[in-house]
Amino acid sequence: MRRLPPQNAEENLASLVALLPDLTEDLLNTVDQPLKVQTCAKSGKEYLLCEYNRDGNSYRSPWSNEFTPPLAEATYPSLRLRKLELAANEAFDTYRELYFEGGVSSVYLWDLDPGLGFAGVVLIKKVGDSSRRMKGAWDSVHVFEVIEKNRNATYRLTSTVMLYMVTSKPELDHMNLSGSMTRQAEQEYIVDDPSMHVANIGRMVEDMEIKLRHLLKDVYFGKTKDTVNNLRSVESLATKRRQQEMQREIASKLQERQPRTPL
Repeated sequence: MRRLPPQNAEENLASLVALLPDLTEDLLNTVDQPLKVQTCAKSGKEYLLCEYNRDGNSYRSPWSNEFTPPLAEATYPSLRLRKLELAANEAFDTYRELYFEGGVSSVYLWDLDPGLGFAGVVLIKKVGDSSRRMKGAWDSVHVFEVIEKNRNATYRLTSTVMLYMVTSKPELDHMNLSGSMTRQAEQEYIVDDPSMHVANIGRMVEDMEIKLRHLLKDVYFGKTKDTVNNLRSVESLATKRRQQEMQREIASKLQERQPRTPL
């Protein structure tokens, strides 16, 4: 699944589930899919859907803390985490607007076993405006675990970025550039106040996204550029032939200048 285009992940996953129905839950929990957007009925704000805010067929809004469709019995974060979740959503909403100039972001937190801290996920989605016959999307999923011990906290982050760009122009024909990348990081910070968790997580997510952006630029765009340059010459064939003849002539002259060893 990691080798297949992200924009086709839902279709490919549905085919896998049809073939292996016994592994449905495992597949849904492990296969990364492009994020879907839904509007909160109470606040009117958009939020992202994923496995981490799903309970059955319902999804929890980070703004209203309510499930859609409503559930009689559902799991909610503790009051302490809910307060932290609201602060994190506000912070990453600002981060997304500054870095992506649009899109949708959501943060979800949940409690771990007593004494182990908490975990959460930061989701960001930006879809291209389909201008210039080009469409694409950026989906980033940052899953983190926070282990609290006295005044210190250890943060373990696993980040996945799914990127695709599709363009169709007469001069380029049809081109599909897509893929995904996953990286991990771990840091330890001093936490004097619970609100510092938001700043610490934000710093790690920001650094990771910058790192992944550079890697995507080097791996996908850099390799594609090298491949295209190898397949297509920007110089005429006559110029290439003259260069090759000049190289052969220089090599021949250098060989003639080398002293001959006596027999």
